[in-house]
Amino acid sequence: MSSLTARSATQALRAASRRAPRTLSSVSLKPARASYSLLARAATANPAVKGTRGVKTLDFAGTKEVVYERRDWPLAKLQEYFKNDTLALIGYGSQGHGQGLNARDNGLNVIVGVRKDGESWRQAVEDGWVPGETLFPIEEAIGRGTIIMNLLSDAAQSQTWPTVAPLITKGKTLYFSHGFSVVYKEDTKVIPPPDVDVILVAPKGSGRTVRTLFKEGRGINSSVAVFQDVTGNAKERAIALGVAIGSGYMYDTTFEKEVYSDLYGERGVLMGAIQGLFLAQYQVLRKNGHTPSEAFNETVEEATQSLYPLIGQYGMDYMYNACSTTARRGALDWAPIFEKANVPVFEKLYESVRNGTETRKSLEFNGRSTYRQDLARELAEIDNQEIWRAGKVVRSLRPDYKPE
Repeated sequence: MSSLTARSATQALRAASRRAPRTLSSVSLKPARASYSLLARAATANPAVKGTRGVKTLDFAGTKEVVYERRDWPLAKLQEYFKNDTLALIGYGSQGHGQGLNARDNGLNVIVGVRKDGESWRQAVEDGWVPGETLFPIEEAIGRGTIIMNLLSDAAQSQTWPTVAPLITKGKTLYFSHGFSVVYKEDTKVIPPPDVDVILVAPKGSGRTVRTLFKEGRGINSSVAVFQDVTGNAKERAIALGVAIGSGYMYDTTFEKEVYSDLYGERGVLMGAIQGLFLAQYQVLRKNGHTPSEAFNETVEEATQSLYPLIGQYGMDYMYNACSTTARRGALDWAPIFEKANVPVFEKLYESVRNGTETRKSLEFNGRSTYRQDLARELAEIDNQEIWRAGKVVRSLRPDYKPE
């Protein structure tokens, strides 16, 4: 993998998640049976998953919140609701790929709009989108669509908005999966027309995960928000679209809260902090004479393969109880120390998100003409760090290993 560029890695992921067949017409792509996943139809016949839950209010650690579950939108109801709509999906990156294929599999009328004959166009064709039928240049797709799903990158949304904005005419719905462009309008210049509904469905994961969980019959969790409700139906439409693109359940947010939490989380424990913590622990172990294999196993392998899955499935307290008494005692003692040391860092990070510093950095970098080369260089630096080179060998020793 060390020789792969970011682009080739993305293409490898896309190929792995691509559905077949690729050459069916837009009509034949609709599912033959009512199911949220072409690969999980059998699960719908399981008595254990019967029943309608729909909207409910739950107590989250003392705070009451409303959640929306997809069982309130069976496939027949979903397809009837959108029978007169055309979802024009603009952009075919990670989220565009996952959301578009899921909505298509759910039997909705979906078209894709990307730059003609570009890389995204080629990838869309490989995924079964047909030029002139379900695949169009951006401007034509927007003209044909009733629900405009702007899933271009944040920088591309800003760059293309002068062209896109006049095409978002009265009666259409403008859909985002990130509050970035609208919330930071002073920097992006993305100001929605005043006479259209503006909604958000933000899956809490990558587009690859959106697609994978859908194919498994599970569904990702997503947040939903309304920025502008002209018709009075914006919230209902956002929830229905959340189900259409593969959400298992959804919770309320606002455009502002979504983008603040998203940028903050990505730079924090989801990606930025975890890389920093892994690397710091690994380096100290290596400086004290531990081998690369031992340092990696004690830093990454045990965390991702043994302990973190327990947290995800059962919670932190369960993971603590599943460990030895010595490990538990040390973790309980050191957790408050790490918390105290990191709170100032996280406070600084949140303020950097809120005041737009992170936005301006992102727009500047992602808007460069050399963006792909600059990104590939930075990712190669991580790929070439000893910790991750050692990790490739450790992973190859797993009994379920498959060559990368």
